[in-house]
This record gives sequence, C-alpha cells and structure tokens, in this order.
Amino acid sequence: MLALAALVAGTGAGFAATTTPSATPVATHAFDTAPATATATATAPTRSFHGTLPAPTGPYAAGEEIIHLTDENRLDPWVPSSGPRQLTVTMIYPAVPGTGTPAPYMTEAEAAGILQHRPMPASSGLTPQTLSSVTTHAFDGARPQRGKHPLVVLSAAAENPRMMLTSLATELASHGYVVALVGHTYEDTGETLANGQTPPCAICDHPETIDFNAETASRAKDVSFVIDQLTHGNTAWRLAHLIDKHEIGMAGHSLGGATAAATMIADPRVGAGVDMDGTFFPAPTPGQINRPFLMLGRADGHTPGDGGDDIVWKQAWDALGGYKKWLTVAGADHFSFADQDMLREQAGFPSASPLSPERGAAITREYVTAFFDKTLKGSDSPLLDGPTADNPEVLFQH
Repeated sequence: MLALAALVAGTGAGFAATTTPSATPVATHAFDTAPATATATATAPTRSFHGTLPAPTGPYAAGEEIIHLTDENRLDPWVPSSGPRQLTVTMIYPAVPGTGTPAPYMTEAEAAGILQHRPMPASSGLTPQTLSSVTTHAFDGARPQRGKHPLVVLSAAAENPRMMLTSLATELASHGYVVALVGHTYEDTGETLANGQTPPCAICDHPETIDFNAETASRAKDVSFVIDQLTHGNTAWRLAHLIDKHEIGMAGHSLGGATAAATMIADPRVGAGVDMDGTFFPAPTPGQINRPFLMLGRADGHTPGDGGDDIVWKQAWDALGGYKKWLTVAGADHFSFADQDMLREQAGFPSASPLSPERGAAITREYVTAFFDKTLKGSDSPLLDGPTADNPEVLFQH
C-alpha cells in the first residue's frame, strides 16, 4: 500500500524470481489502483480512514521507544556525502498493561514520504495525518516487564519503511520478546533521523541498477551494528538491560528475509532466522547456516516444483543445516506477511488475494512467534509439528 513499491516480479516474491544475473526486477506497487481521473477525484466522496492493526494476543502489553544510532566507523553506503551511517530503530518491548500512551504508527514526515512515493486519490482519506495515526497497540513510555527477554530484529521489504512490520513486532513483544525494527536509511520511503530530517529513498528510482546481493550485505551490517549497540554496555537504549544477549533471532519480509539469512551467515550471534516470502540474495551454501531457520511464503511461487523463485528456495533449503521448516500459505499474496494488505483494505482497496489480510496477519504472527518460542525459548509448540485443523491454509513442505 501504502506504498510501497516493492520490487515484484511476476511471482510477486519481492524480486525477480530467477537465478540468472541477466534478469532485472520489474517495479510494481503494493497499492496499485486504477489511475483516478481528475473528474473522479473531484467528485468521489472522501472516506474516513481510521487504520488499525490487530491487537497483540500475548499476556503483556507492547511498550515502544524510538532510538537513533550512528555508526561512526562506516560511511553511508548509498549517500556517502551524508557522513556516517545513521539508523532509526523502533524498540518494542514487553510492558505492563495499562501504562504509557498510544504510540503513533510513524511520523507525519514518514507518512508523507509513503504517500509521495505512491500518490493516492483524495477520496481514500489517506493523508500524512491519518496514516501516521494508525492504531498500533504499542504504548510510548510503558513500564517494562521485569526480567530478561530474547531479542528479535525485524527488517522490512525493499522500499518499505520499518513500520510495515509493526503488527508482528507488537505480537512478539506481547509474548515476551524485545523487538528491534530497523529502518534502513535511504533504502525506503523515509526514516526520520535524529536531526528531524526524513531523507527519501536514494536507490528506488532505478531498481534495475541495484545489486541485491550487495544490498542484503549492507543491511546485514546495519543489523550487526544494531545488535552491537543493544548488547554492549547498555548505553544505546535505556532499557537494554531487558535483553538476553545470548538469545537473538531475526525475521524479515521480502528483501528483509534475504537479510535475515545474510545476517546469520555474517553474525553467529543470531541464533534463529525467518524469511517471509523473500528471494535469497544469495542463497546460502552448505555449512553457512547451521542454526534454526523458517521459510514462510506464498503457496503460489514457493511450493516445491513450481519453478521460478522456488528454485532459489530449494537451494536454500538443501543448504540449511539446522532445525528448519518450509511452510507455504494457500491464498496469500506477497504482502500478506506485513501490514500493507490490512491498511490497504481499510483505505477502501480490497485485496485481490483469496486470503483475507487479517487472516494473513494472524497466520504470520502465530507461526513466527511459535518458531521463536521453540528456538529461542525452548518451548515446544505442536503448531510446528505439522498441519492443523485450525490453520488449513498452512502447508508443510518437505
């Protein structure tokens, strides 16, 4: 939606579904609608947009705090003239219910960047003000739960700001995880930095020139730096004492899923990873990842034997050496694993996917949480043992 031009080929996998380097991604948008004529825009009634994400299901509330980090040892890879790499990170943590104040979905400048990237008819009711005020069920200043909690880092799809994984982040926090939503500056529609500026995407206009292997490697450096800052000395975040630095996982959507694999290859501290419907850039080779990994994607394109993007997933599957699961979701589309489809529908653009946006979000949150419960907390969940009557859309491969 809202944006979000993800680089989606015919398979909708987020990127060109091919193993040949000569192929280039095709840019499409997650919120494509028929172009509105001037007359239609002028006469269509303006709807009231009050977006809301699903409430978390765990026993804890979700506290939220924004932190800003600067890697003084690394120039920004996309705009070196801007100086050291700057990152904005949303920390979402297990909190005491009934404390804090409702957190905004994003800044108005970040919302304006999304709507500038993908203009919407005035009749949709989407404005920087309405988009930034989506109900997130996260609370600024909420009192944290006591104890140590595993850390899960989240990375969004190409061109998508970090907030597009907020519903998953609040769900994980409600089940006892500290979550770091990492904004990859200059790679999406805008992340508001410490100085108040919200720079636009520097690499989105010409996706055919992007080296996605290089971008995932760069994102992996972002993630490792964030982990460094959160686990060394408790200085980057006032609540860093909540983190169990020995239990760290990572999940990502689309290019963020490829980043989860790349980060695990580069950083042994990440003990479990999840790729949500993303092509691997590149696919891991045998021996590179011997820790738990979940591949969760659409049935259309990520079912063994489909060809296309499945070829890369099969390469990854064969290379993974630890506990692993390959799950596909019947009826899902590429954005069923993030916030876009839900907000798109609430803005008046029903999803063409057979799977409802709310159902896609529920499946994603339930299975990703169960995976981290097993791999980071050691809590077995029958959900991961095989198909269940409650989740007939979820198919176990291999």
